[in-house]
Amino acid sequence: MTPVSTASLIGMIFTLVISLIVPIAACIVLVVKWKKKVRISSFFIGACTFILFAMILERIFHTLIFRLTGTLITDNIWLYALYGGLAAGLFEETGRLVAMKLFMKDTLSRENAILYGVGHGGIEAMLIIGLTYINNLLYSLLINSGALPNMLSAYDTGTQQTIMQQLNVLGTLPSQQFYLAGIERIGAMLLHITLSYLIYLAVKNRKIELYVLSIFLHALFNAGIVILAAIISPLLAEAVLILAVLLLAMILHRHETTKSL
Repeated sequence: MTPVSTASLIGMIFTLVISLIVPIAACIVLVVKWKKKVRISSFFIGACTFILFAMILERIFHTLIFRLTGTLITDNIWLYALYGGLAAGLFEETGRLVAMKLFMKDTLSRENAILYGVGHGGIEAMLIIGLTYINNLLYSLLINSGALPNMLSAYDTGTQQTIMQQLNVLGTLPSQQFYLAGIERIGAMLLHITLSYLIYLAVKNRKIELYVLSIFLHALFNAGIVILAAIISPLLAEAVLILAVLLLAMILHRHETTKSL
């Protein structure tokens, strides 16, 4: 087994902190900062909405589409990026709209919309990246300590070799890959918060066009990061995404502030 470098271990810890600790810490900070302006239930509504609309309904939809189209979509990176972005935008933005209209109608505010976004993006980070990186870190420590073969001794030789080959990638992957997953989550969570604010504006101002815009922007960002990562370095692609999301957030905030004056 190839030992896992210290740089890779630090990268795993970095991504774990971003995926598990940052969402919870952000929730606590916002609840304390805004006190009576927010309800912590907004965080959990966001989390539950993501699970229902993205992890259950959207995945059922993907299964049906891929059965009908075979490898037509998955074999074409441009088509796959476009389809994936549109599907994510449709299901997640619809989820946001439904949640805010039905479950947050009496508490909907800018602050609660932001806290909702933290819950929506936070649970995605926890379930998709956080749990994976807990396993990655634990297996890496077992590999470096030499305890992995003993742990696998109950399996037959063929199974042991298969598992060890799969886990060997932890020592052979470039260290920056483990940092990149955390950086990617920063961009994704910022996007979820920003789009949650946009849906809040759609509900507050009764503008269906803002809901449509949120689907388009979600699709654009999701498809864009896939295509950019295939053209330029993944790290640069994530930096572009983060800057674009921050710019979008500034535009929305300035527009809303100017409108209220």
